[in-house]
Amino acid sequence: MQNLDWKNLPFGYVKTNYNVRCYYKDGKWSSLEVSDSEYINIHMAATALHYGQEAFEGMKAYRGKDGKIRLFRWDENAQRLQHSAEGILMAPVPKELFYEAVVKAVKLNEEFVPPFGTGASLYIRPLLFGSGAEVGVRPAKEYMFVVFVTPVGPYFKEGFNPVKIAIVRDSDRAAPLGTGTFKVGGNYAASLRGVEKARKAGYSSPMYLDAKEKKYIDEIGAANFFGIKDNTYITPKSTSILGSITNKSIVQLAEDLGLKVERRPVPVEELETFEEVGACGTAAIISPIGEIKDLETGKVYTFCKDGKPGPISTKLYETLVGIQYGELEDKHGWVTVIE
Repeated sequence: MQNLDWKNLPFGYVKTNYNVRCYYKDGKWSSLEVSDSEYINIHMAATALHYGQEAFEGMKAYRGKDGKIRLFRWDENAQRLQHSAEGILMAPVPKELFYEAVVKAVKLNEEFVPPFGTGASLYIRPLLFGSGAEVGVRPAKEYMFVVFVTPVGPYFKEGFNPVKIAIVRDSDRAAPLGTGTFKVGGNYAASLRGVEKARKAGYSSPMYLDAKEKKYIDEIGAANFFGIKDNTYITPKSTSILGSITNKSIVQLAEDLGLKVERRPVPVEELETFEEVGACGTAAIISPIGEIKDLETGKVYTFCKDGKPGPISTKLYETLVGIQYGELEDKHGWVTVIE
C-alpha cells in the first residue's frame, strides 16, 4: 500500500502509476494501451479544444473489510457516457470496452485503493473527447478514450455532516433543451461562476434554479437535490439536470425502506416545508444540508437544527455506503467484485 494519509485525503488529484487509453479511428476502436504519462499529445485543432466535444464519468472503487475491491453500478456509468457521447455527436464507447478499461486501470493501480475503514476510495475518471482536427463546426472523425484513477477523501470537507448551500440566480449551468442531461465539460465551465460566488459568500456549493423561470430547484453544483417530508423522498424532475446514478440508487433504497418517492418540479418556496434536505452524487454520496441562503433575497432556510444529519438521510447514507463496501447485502445486484 502507498504511504498516504488515507484518513485525511482531499478530494483532489494524486499521481498514480498508470492510465489506460484507446483510440477511435476509421470507424473502429483500437485495443487498450497502458501509459505511465500524465499527459496527452493532442492536435491543436482537436474538436475537444474548440467545440467542446468532451464528456466524462465519475465512479469509485471501494476496498471492503474482506480486502476485495468493488465497483458500484459501472454499467450505469457506461450507459451514461454513451448517452453523453450521443448528445454531442461523439463515437460512443462500447460497454465491454468501458468495463475492460476501468478494471485494467484499477488493477494497475491497486496499491492506491484506500484501506477499508478510512472513509476514502479510489476515484475513477473515464474521459472521452474529440481528438480529430476540424476547423469548421462539425463532429470529429477521431476520438480518444482515457481512464485514470486517483485516491480521494470526501468531496465536501465536512464529510457526512451538514453543509451550507447558496441559491445563485445570476448564472445558469445549463439550458432546458441544452446539454444539462449530458455529463459534458461545458456544463461545469458554466457552473464555475456560481461555484465561486457561493464559496466567496462562505457556502460550500451553489443551488441552481431552472433557467427559464427561476421558480424551480434544478441542481446543487455538481450534485442532485433531494428533500424529505411526510415519509416521502422528493427529487426534481427537469430537462436540464444530469441523471445521477447515486440518486437513482437512493430512490430504490428509499422505496425499500417504505418511503414514497416523487420525481417532480420542486418550487423553491417548498424548501420551507422539508424536514430534511440534501445533495447526492458519486463524489459526495449524500451531503446533508444544514442551511440554504438565497443570495439575492437574503432568505435563509435552516435544517439539521441540532447540528446532525436527519434520520432518514442517515439511514439512506449508511445503507448505500454499506452496499458499496460489501458490508450489507447487495439485493439489487449493483456491486461487481474485481477478481
